[in-house]
Amino acid sequence: MGVFYKNRATMATMPNNKHTWNLRALYESDDDPQIEKDLSACRSAYEAFAKRWHDELGLVDNRSKLLSALEEWEKLNAEYGYDGKAGYYFRLRSSQEVTNPTIRAKLNLTANEAKRNADAVRFFVLRIGQATQEQKATILADPTLAHFYPYLRQIFAEAAHSLSEGEERVFSYLIEPAYSKWAEMVEGFLSSEQRSIVNESGATIACNYSDLDRFLTSPSAEVRHSAVTAVNSILSAHVATAENELNAILETKKANDLLRHYTEPESERLLADTIDPTVVQAMCEAVRARFDIPQRFYRMKASLLKVPKLLYGERNVPYGSLPDDYSYERSVALVERSLIKLDPEFGRILSGFVQGGQIDVFPRTGKRSGAFCAYDRIDLPTYILLNHTNTLRDLTTLAHEVGHGINDELIKQKQTALYASTPLSTAEVASTFFEDFALHEVIAELDDTARLSVLIAKLNDDIATIFRQVAAFSFEQDLHRSYRRQGYLSKEQIGEMFQKHMTAYLGEAVKFDDEARNWWVGWHHFRRPFYVYSYASGLLISKGLQQIVANDPKAIALVKDFLASGTSRPPKEIFLSLGIDISNPDFWFQGITMVEATLTEAESLARSMH
Repeated sequence: MGVFYKNRATMATMPNNKHTWNLRALYESDDDPQIEKDLSACRSAYEAFAKRWHDELGLVDNRSKLLSALEEWEKLNAEYGYDGKAGYYFRLRSSQEVTNPTIRAKLNLTANEAKRNADAVRFFVLRIGQATQEQKATILADPTLAHFYPYLRQIFAEAAHSLSEGEERVFSYLIEPAYSKWAEMVEGFLSSEQRSIVNESGATIACNYSDLDRFLTSPSAEVRHSAVTAVNSILSAHVATAENELNAILETKKANDLLRHYTEPESERLLADTIDPTVVQAMCEAVRARFDIPQRFYRMKASLLKVPKLLYGERNVPYGSLPDDYSYERSVALVERSLIKLDPEFGRILSGFVQGGQIDVFPRTGKRSGAFCAYDRIDLPTYILLNHTNTLRDLTTLAHEVGHGINDELIKQKQTALYASTPLSTAEVASTFFEDFALHEVIAELDDTARLSVLIAKLNDDIATIFRQVAAFSFEQDLHRSYRRQGYLSKEQIGEMFQKHMTAYLGEAVKFDDEARNWWVGWHHFRRPFYVYSYASGLLISKGLQQIVANDPKAIALVKDFLASGTSRPPKEIFLSLGIDISNPDFWFQGITMVEATLTEAESLARSMH
């Protein structure tokens, strides 16, 4: 998140520019003397906690002491977090000026503080997790500990896979060279590559790997094919290195699971996300059963573009022209209108973000690309970063990130520090929920030509988020299981597995040639195993909730309850309390049916116009 050069620090935090962040709710400037005081206070608080509780070896036997320790632990999380307010501030600042070495240095210093503080209290959760089964049952049944029940239950579930305190410390220090550095190496190699391509003017230009994506979606087939050739060349140049990298990561994951007694390669991720494996299995089965939907979509797209097949690398090419007259002010007004229709409180939250200087709106030199919503402690403001250029995508991005912000604000109202976050499995529910309702407002204003273009863009995103990510999750499962059977996977074997799972959802309308087998090399998610499922689960849960609200607008109250739950309950329990069983494939088919309805509408429009 945020960075400014020292001589720009004051300007960056001035509240008189309504389109940049007002960070004075955190600090007056990058050199505010309070920063060091806060870091020192944070460090002292963690040291005091460690000193007070490290030698309490009988903590789980004494419920009164356990209660006191947990209350202090929650207060520590509420008042500091591992790196205090300063860490949040410099994460934000580093997004405003990504190349500023002074801010980067300060960010690294706060990160080191966080590591030191986390290391000082590592014993606490491990110690609680070492309780016997009898002690765990007694603790969970104790009414005086009821507030901490969800937190303790998760600790006990993960404790079955924890190592000793010393072993965990060794793991924490070795994971970077054994895992992270491999991924950083390949990503670094790719980002340094450059190739010559043809641009829309017919000129030959040099293009960095990271910039090739935008040429893959060019209206010009010549430009797209030139970009595909360039990507193929770069990935082919590094596939042998990536083979070794991925095998090293697979071996590290295998060793981790062996030592921690995880039965399946994806088990650790799903446990951390508090998602029942039967839920993920039901979702994946439902999605795979409807791979006919993306296959229909790509057939329609190829027909509209008048090509026999789409190349794998150009499958995301847009159709027609999307509206590009969505100024920031117009976008805010439209999104706000969609929010107020659902619940006036949602509109007030957006207004608070806008008026409070909590949205950094426009692109500028040195600012991070993309968009995000950042939040930290429950007593600190939420901040949203955009790079708004008046496109429809910018409008939906605003709605998406505001959705995250609304989720955060609702959690702050209902949860304490230990539960004030969202599990990965549902992290994208709020964002896609509000994004889709905003898009409905847009579509209602369009003529048929623009409507078809927008529907195809929407389908492109939904299919990539749901069907493609489930195919990717299946590829990961195949990858890890095959490695554990064979002991090593060649680049050819990896490519064959990748092709098998990608073509399963793409169908015959997308040409997957031999060179496309290497595109796993550039897909960084596979280096961070098994979280791709969450894209699909988030969007499908969102669509299920959208259907419920469409049938009964008063059901928005149930949605608010869900969004305010944080990590106080696992997703399956939350939905059961709403009368919904998300381990039943029928729930997931409901969301998939909404995607199919959009596709059917697009097919009908396409037939009537062509």
